Amino acid sequence: MYIVCSDLEGVYTPEIWINVAEKTGIEELRLTTRDISDYDKLMKRRLSILHENGLKIKDITDVIATMDPLEGAKEFLDWLRSRTPLIVVSDTFVQFAGPLMEKLGRPTLFCNSLSIEPDGTVSGYNLRQKDGKRKTAIALRGLNYKIIGVGDSYNDINMLKEADKGILFRPPENVTEEFPELPVTYKYDELKTIIQKELGD
Repeated sequence: MYIVCSDLEGVYTPEIWINVAEKTGIEELRLTTRDISDYDKLMKRRLSILHENGLKIKDITDVIATMDPLEGAKEFLDWLRSRTPLIVVSDTFVQFAGPLMEKLGRPTLFCNSLSIEPDGTVSGYNLRQKDGKRKTAIALRGLNYKIIGVGDSYNDINMLKEADKGILFRPPENVTEEFPELPVTYKYDELKTIIQKELGD
């Protein structure tokens, strides 16, 4: 039996931090796991920038409330979930994800959480577990699932390599060049074709 483990941002939704950067004018917040492979380094810098600029959780969630899924994402997810179980495995945070997951039809989400102070200051972040995407794939294999992995960034690679079939979706050129062994797709129809073939549809 198959199960799909898929990233969220860049696959079904725009990158949240890029949207926050555009709204606030803070260019450095545009950096994501598409640019920096060390997630801890990236998040510590993001939290430092929030602190330096006096930004609080509401400043971020106000931006997220204006965001919509990528064009065709909801339809693709409806198609996918009608054929096989799906878990969205993301390095986003529960405090961010709610509105976007609602717009996507509330697929199952494994993600992280933020530490929020009473005044709304974001004081830290808490991983569900270290290397959680890869460990999710390993755990599901232990339940006798075959894994199809979908992602776009450095932080997805361990999951994609652990999967029985790993697929890059709209990755940046640096990721494509670094991992040429992974098939690359840019449209949901292309992704459908690979998944259908794997499922034997």
